[in-house]
Amino acid sequence: MSQFAINLIFVGGSFALYIAIAIWARAGSTKEFYVAGGGVNPVMNGMATAADWMSAASFISMAGLIAAGGYANSTFLMGWTGGYVLLAMLLAPYLRKFGKFTVPEFIGDRFYSKNARFVAVACLIIASVTYVIGQMTGAGVAFSRFLEVESNTGLMIAGVVVFLYAVMGGMKGITYTQVAQYVVLIIAYTIPAVFISLQLTGNPIPPLGLFSEHTASGMPLLQKLDLVVRDLGFVDYTADVTNKLNMVLFTLSLMIGTAGLPHVIIRFFTVPKVSDARWSAGWALVFIALLYLTAPAVASMARLNLLTTIYPDGPTADAIEYAERPDWIKNWEQTGLIKFEDKNSDGRIQLYNDTAAFKETAQARGWNGNELTVNNDILVLANPEIANLPGWVIGLIAAGGLAAALSTAAGLLLAISSAVSHDLIKGSINPNISEKGELLAARISMAVAIVVATWLGMNPPGFAAQVVALAFGIAAASIFPALMMGIFSKRVNNKGAIAGMLAGLLSTVIYIFLYLGWFFIPGTNTFENVQANWLFGISPLSFGAVGAVINFIVAFAVSSATEAPPKDIQDLVESVRYPKGAGAATGH
Repeated sequence: MSQFAINLIFVGGSFALYIAIAIWARAGSTKEFYVAGGGVNPVMNGMATAADWMSAASFISMAGLIAAGGYANSTFLMGWTGGYVLLAMLLAPYLRKFGKFTVPEFIGDRFYSKNARFVAVACLIIASVTYVIGQMTGAGVAFSRFLEVESNTGLMIAGVVVFLYAVMGGMKGITYTQVAQYVVLIIAYTIPAVFISLQLTGNPIPPLGLFSEHTASGMPLLQKLDLVVRDLGFVDYTADVTNKLNMVLFTLSLMIGTAGLPHVIIRFFTVPKVSDARWSAGWALVFIALLYLTAPAVASMARLNLLTTIYPDGPTADAIEYAERPDWIKNWEQTGLIKFEDKNSDGRIQLYNDTAAFKETAQARGWNGNELTVNNDILVLANPEIANLPGWVIGLIAAGGLAAALSTAAGLLLAISSAVSHDLIKGSINPNISEKGELLAARISMAVAIVVATWLGMNPPGFAAQVVALAFGIAAASIFPALMMGIFSKRVNNKGAIAGMLAGLLSTVIYIFLYLGWFFIPGTNTFENVQANWLFGISPLSFGAVGAVINFIVAFAVSSATEAPPKDIQDLVESVRYPKGAGAATGH
């Protein structure tokens, strides 16, 4: 059986399962569409949350970024995991106690202002749309290879599949679909990792294999990897970072951005009780840890396997001839995600750090520049092929990568849909809309969001994980501070909250656009995105933490200069702070 046929069986079978679940769990009311009826078991909700969370960025791109950057990119692991601790301790139970459908609804009621609700909707949509670009990009990468189609065609297929199960099922369908997707993606991620760890170290547990001996060389795996990358002009894989401030700010931005992401927060509105919200967050951490503890091993082993493939006799010996390149390189070249240019016309593949620091050494070896460009997003998906694993493993990881991308895309699209239908249409434009009308509006807005997300996925501003990092910065600067002040401060009023959200959002978005292009349009950036141009050495990906500080400062300053919130609002804050006896999630 051909590899294409195997891929079709795994991918097609998983898609059929998701759509069947969506039909079975079709939402028949707004409560089922927004919060799955409010009766989801915390263990199941934890699993669905983990699938919602472990997006294309986690499954596909995170290991690629760690593989490319080594220790410096471990910030993704630390920030995203730490954010769940903040979410479990500081937000989830209190928001569940409030008992509404959406994050903007909480902000609108807490800050007694429709304008505050509108600003929250704008922040939510900007963050969610930015985030969903990464998911659609990741889905396009996976489809383009495993279904042997162009990346843009893959994106359109992904959009159709999400439309079929998300628009029909709403939160109810998405919840049960995400449970199935978690099972698929975690099996798909860990089985290849076990195979590869056994191949390279003899240890079947990847996190332990990372710190084990490299069987072929007899030296520790990380030491061997450091030696190989150093001989090719790259910085040591385990090298420390020079810009500690940027690393700290980036980690903090990911943490508070995680805690402020609306598509994750609304998952905690689906459980029956406040205590269930805490347990859901705890279970989500357990399920997430299974992948996140494996990711550094996958990244390290993928980097070593890639370099060993190009330099089978070591980095100081000749590279392989292009004509003798393995099939996996040929397969990925067809997608355009691996590109080769024979700059010195020797017929061999030179892969090295093409910088001034290594130029003299490269010229002495007859090299005229790096000749192989490998998209970071492919490393996890290509890993089984690089390691010559069985065809069924390749098919499995195809299904897992797509499950990761589509599960998060569905959650984000639901957050966008609920913001439009519940917060904009029902909350302001047409408060008397019927439940049937609101449900129709939710489905239409989700369909529109899918079309927009697919188009943006065709024109992404960076790798999947980098695009996602931008979304986290936006959520960190706008939504997280408003939620924290709404829960823990009686003094912050509507004027302060609106001013703070706008200040945090605009400062962060403008800073990002200056370096990455206005509205992410290529070629429109004001400054080149290099460290020398960054303000105080702060990367655009890290600015969310600064934006959050600006949000807090502006909100407290404006609130202090204006009148205190009404007594009933202060009483509301007091009641939310003691998360006992929450009722069911309700709509207004």
